[in-house]
Amino acid sequence: MSAQTFRALHHGAAPLVLPNAWDPVSARLIAEAGYPAIATSSGAVARVLGYDDGQLTPVPEMFEAIARMARAVDVPVTADLEAGYGLKPKELVDRLLETGAVGCNLEDSDPATGALTDPSEQADYLCEVRAAAGADLVVNARIDTFLQEGSLEDAIARGRAYRRAGADCVYPIFAPLELLADLKNSIGGPLNAHAKPNGPTAAQLAEQGATRITYGTSLHTHLTNIFRDLLPTLT
Repeated sequence: MSAQTFRALHHGAAPLVLPNAWDPVSARLIAEAGYPAIATSSGAVARVLGYDDGQLTPVPEMFEAIARMARAVDVPVTADLEAGYGLKPKELVDRLLETGAVGCNLEDSDPATGALTDPSEQADYLCEVRAAAGADLVVNARIDTFLQEGSLEDAIARGRAYRRAGADCVYPIFAPLELLADLKNSIGGPLNAHAKPNGPTAAQLAEQGATRITYGTSLHTHLTNIFRDLLPTLT
């Protein structure tokens, strides 16, 4: 599947809902359920590989996990690449394209400290990623302002800068529902929002203007909790 196909899904009549996968089994289940594309969850992938979240998974293992998911399905796959694993933009793009993925998610905070990256530095990085990828990757720029209790104004400024840098979509993760419409109208272009099994729901996010909806680690966490609760009943 091409990046062009995946990019077009961001501009359809209905929001693009992307349940996040962590291995080939979950990827296949999502595709078999009729979803037109799949997003990976770096946090969930890290957990099933035996690592903690926060860019602690060795780069070769993360990219191989992405490749296995891309090989398992016939729909577009976009990969959560955290903050880029310290890779230069061209190497990041080359490695990702080798996996068969057609999109990536890149966040603007330091996974080790949680500190927000300077927006101009992040915009420069995204611009280099876009230059290296051309039209072959759909770039989703995550905005971590609301992880730090930041302001609407900061999120809008970051979103505009990242869009100018070539991002196809922006993702103000955990933005309050009541701010999504302002973010969408002020930044322009596709807006990614974060859903969870216990809410906010995809429908609620769509009502407020979200055009792309992902679940991050929440689906893996939800299923892990079900498994944990089930174990005492098996004896």
